Amino acid sequence: MKKQPAHYMTTFKERICYWTFFVGQNIYYNITAVFISTYLVMQGINPLWSGLVLLIVKIWDAINDPLFGFIFDKVKFKSKQKSLPWLRISTLLIPLVTIILFSIPSFLDEVGKLVWFGVAYVLWDTVYTLTDVPAYAMLNTMTDNLQERNTLLSVNRVFSGAGVLLYGILLPILTNWNVSLGIAVLAIFSALTMIPVCIFCKERNYKPEEEDENFTPKQMLSYLGKNKYLLTYYGGYCATDALKTSNAVLLFVSFYLFGSSLYSIVLNVLNMVPGVFAAMAMPYLLKRFDKFKMLFWCNIVNIVLGFVIYFTGYQNQALFLTLTCIRTVPLSLVGILAFMFTPDCAEYGQYKSGISAKGITFAIQTFSVKITGAVSSALALFLLGMFSWVTVEAESFEELASMGIQQSAGALNGLWIVYALVPVIGMIISTFFYLGYKLNDKDVQIMASCNAGQITRAEAEAQLSRKY
Repeated sequence: MKKQPAHYMTTFKERICYWTFFVGQNIYYNITAVFISTYLVMQGINPLWSGLVLLIVKIWDAINDPLFGFIFDKVKFKSKQKSLPWLRISTLLIPLVTIILFSIPSFLDEVGKLVWFGVAYVLWDTVYTLTDVPAYAMLNTMTDNLQERNTLLSVNRVFSGAGVLLYGILLPILTNWNVSLGIAVLAIFSALTMIPVCIFCKERNYKPEEEDENFTPKQMLSYLGKNKYLLTYYGGYCATDALKTSNAVLLFVSFYLFGSSLYSIVLNVLNMVPGVFAAMAMPYLLKRFDKFKMLFWCNIVNIVLGFVIYFTGYQNQALFLTLTCIRTVPLSLVGILAFMFTPDCAEYGQYKSGISAKGITFAIQTFSVKITGAVSSALALFLLGMFSWVTVEAESFEELASMGIQQSAGALNGLWIVYALVPVIGMIISTFFYLGYKLNDKDVQIMASCNAGQITRAEAEAQLSRKY
């Protein structure tokens, strides 16, 4: 039997099930957020039109996530569970809607394909929200121990990274064979990794009788207005991820700049393997350093290395792969740390406003992830269109290679800009947001203790390092 760490509320079995859930969830996310732009171009749809529809369907996302966050906070299940009922529903639905999204009939014209995509994407986006907000909000209902939450989140990023790695290895192989069938295989596999959390995890820190069932939309906006660090942090996050266009064009970079779509497997492995070790080291790093300071300085290092990669180019493959591998370490640390701040902001928001609105708080996280994924994909498509990208309809990269389609030198230069330079600009913008974030781990633990009723507000104010 695995020894239970002192003061932990969760069992080892629960933690494994919780972490495994994110393997499948991250495969789903990357299939849609990363591969969707490549898939649409391979349907013979003009990149400018594809990018426009991607942005239009995100209007629903602007309503969907905060709306579900509001519903999530208001709904009380008879089972006295907060997140698990939603996770059970979404785990059943998400493989189905993913398969529908990537099964656009070839006999449809361009308009018909765009309509199919738009409707299916709205359905997928709605179901994905049901997997994301409850999964992260469950951190606060599984345990009230900040160290345990940080451990759950840091190791979670290892499993999330495993999902991204599996996606990065399997998707090029499967899409080189057949896109629709490959997506179906990944969708079913992902669902199987998500089922255990629905069966074995418990929500022992959830007290529905203490939640405010009657807070209004006006109070919700007031809560968000008082939670300045939530808005500050996700302002920086959105700046980085909205301009992270490299993922959207990775397969095209591999195919056109390095000669084969399967080259993306090499890049994905180089990007992920150092990240696994970084994630394994994260629990130890968190004991020695404040997590926000790590995030900030890793972001600075990423900016410097990003410029170096762009200006040295891709012609010298050995140099490019070496720099890519080195940069993976700070990139991985940022990725691991990325979602550790939402629980902190939830505690801060409750401490400042007196309203327990974890659903709304985590809805901001989900909204930020999905809107930036859509913006980055749409932006990548817009930019490729501006560089006169040649579109073609193909069922696989093997078929695309047999067509012998050539891109102009200007289009290939634009592809490199989209892959290497645009993401660096996003990181620079995010730095200015992060300068305004002042929460630290010790103060958050004090706020959490106060919110849980373990200490009084007066005692909390006396212990905090600064006035919030």
